[in-house]
Amino acid sequence: MSRERTTARADGRRRASRGRRHTCRPAALACAALALTWLACGSPEDTERLIGVPFGRAPDGREVEMFTLTNSNGLEIAVITYGAIIQAIRLPDGEGGHVDIALGFDSLDGYLADSPYFGAVVGRYANRIAAGRFRLEGETYELARNNGPNHLHGGERGFDKVVWDARPLDTDEGEGVELRYTSPAGEEGYPGKLDVRVAYVLTDANRLVVDYRARTDAPTPVNLSQHTYFNLAGAGNGDILDQLLTIDADTYTPVDTTLIPTGDIAPVAGTPFDFRRPTPIGVRIDADDPQLSNGGGYDHNFVLRAGEGPPGAATHAARVEDPDSGRWLDISTTEPGIQFYSGNFLDGSIRGKDGRTYPYRGGFCLETQHFPDSPNQAAFPSTILRSGEEYRSRTVYAFGW
Repeated sequence: MSRERTTARADGRRRASRGRRHTCRPAALACAALALTWLACGSPEDTERLIGVPFGRAPDGREVEMFTLTNSNGLEIAVITYGAIIQAIRLPDGEGGHVDIALGFDSLDGYLADSPYFGAVVGRYANRIAAGRFRLEGETYELARNNGPNHLHGGERGFDKVVWDARPLDTDEGEGVELRYTSPAGEEGYPGKLDVRVAYVLTDANRLVVDYRARTDAPTPVNLSQHTYFNLAGAGNGDILDQLLTIDADTYTPVDTTLIPTGDIAPVAGTPFDFRRPTPIGVRIDADDPQLSNGGGYDHNFVLRAGEGPPGAATHAARVEDPDSGRWLDISTTEPGIQFYSGNFLDGSIRGKDGRTYPYRGGFCLETQHFPDSPNQAAFPSTILRSGEEYRSRTVYAFGW
């Protein structure tokens, strides 16, 4: 084993410790560490201001609702109960209208028929698990292989394809909606019943705060993420290659040809993966690099720098700016990693909102997460949640225009 690989493994183990500290912890400690005002050792009162409106019916006959969050600056975020999907993010355009920067569909039919996880909460395990298999406490669990030879985003019917229960929230931070789903033991092959909550809260500081909670009755992998595709020029308005990306990561996890991490943690310096300074997404995307060939572009997990705040506090992760419009997106998270995906599988065949076609690389994703295939990679931060523990995670999206 080379010295570089040994060092990378050691760094992975240090980050694994960090990941276990903030992901699964006693509720009282997490409450203090994350300062989640909507959780804060009690339940918020329902607000009468926010009302769900019908958005169609799921295949199982359940009605799907839409909730639209608004703030004092005119920012609007629409959430539907199918898949806990962020259906729209509408920023004021300065002329009395709005620009929607989230790819998606105008009706439920699009999400049922043709969606590559647009806007959804993905789980029970976001990203890939090699060969659809993992071992836990001496038992082997078999999962759906729905992405070539691997398991992706929870399987054939992950959290993106179920109807969540919803209730409005009125918090100290702003208007919000909480969505709940109970995944039964054995669903998509995973052990343990998992009770999940996701809260979206919109603040007057133009921040969307996304808080995740989960509890289980048996050990199980848990890795939840938000899968919105962004285009700061406006959804359906060309590609994202000129938008400037910064990622607070000195290393990333290289992948094999099926996009499973090799187990190495590699430096970004001197590679097309160096986004430590604002860099156009497309400037090196077609470079002659085996990792870019494996992903068809960027589809990789970046190892975020550890923050200097208290354990469990959200730290800065990434920023994207559109030089033409001046719009920007800033992301902070409690997670140890972020998956940057450059829309490589968008091919112009999807017709989205307002009849707009989403072109090749017409949107990007920045999915805050634990690392792909962690149940099979001992050096990666642990994703195992056990009975009596509570999974808590926070990601904050700040918008400017």
